[in-house]
Amino acid sequence: MGETLSKSQKVVVVTGASQGIGARIVKAFRNLDYRIVATSRSIKPSNDENILSIAGDIGDPATALRVISQGIAHFGQIDTLVNNAGIYIGKPFTEHTAEDYSAVMRVNMAGFYHITQRAIAEMEKRSSGHVVSVTTSIDQAAIQGVYTVLAAMTKGGINAATKSLAIEYAKKGIRVNAVAPGIIKTPMYAPENYEALSAFNPVGRMGETSDIADAILFLDSAPFVTGEILHVDGGQSAGH
Repeated sequence: MGETLSKSQKVVVVTGASQGIGARIVKAFRNLDYRIVATSRSIKPSNDENILSIAGDIGDPATALRVISQGIAHFGQIDTLVNNAGIYIGKPFTEHTAEDYSAVMRVNMAGFYHITQRAIAEMEKRSSGHVVSVTTSIDQAAIQGVYTVLAAMTKGGINAATKSLAIEYAKKGIRVNAVAPGIIKTPMYAPENYEALSAFNPVGRMGETSDIADAILFLDSAPFVTGEILHVDGGQSAGH
């Protein structure tokens, strides 16, 4: 199938692609005529020949290998990787179980590490590529009463890794950036909680999934930007 598709089309891999922010990212890139490798644990096959859906556990190194290798086999290249997959478990620190810790580390950290390593290895062959990760703002500014230790540790760690990778690959044609959201309207939050959650954002409302997708598209089109943590959080990281 890859031979019948335009070689001028760019190819993006999106993790956590089946709902919420991930689904909006897929839509945004398709609107720009990108070909997409979309993965999540529960993703369904697509009728769009420009979307290759691959179901799997992103924390499993075998899934990362499968996503990148099948993406290359199907579309011939990978221009951009969007690390969007993530889970949040909000509990007081001492109430976290070993299973909570393992689950968050598996999706948020291993899910970033293995597929980013595979994607950059392919990008190096062409001396071109972009990695952008959806992270968090709360590593910079914790919020009283909101339990965020595991999120800060994992997604905040990716913010730090973003800068490290940006410098490591700056002269190799590969850019690495992150978008750090505030509280966004996604299936993670029940609508009846929107009003209370809005109060945590200085602008007084929750963000939309399109706000995050638009920020990712900006970074993807900004060739002189690398190592940037773009906060899309309604002012949350600036203060309260």
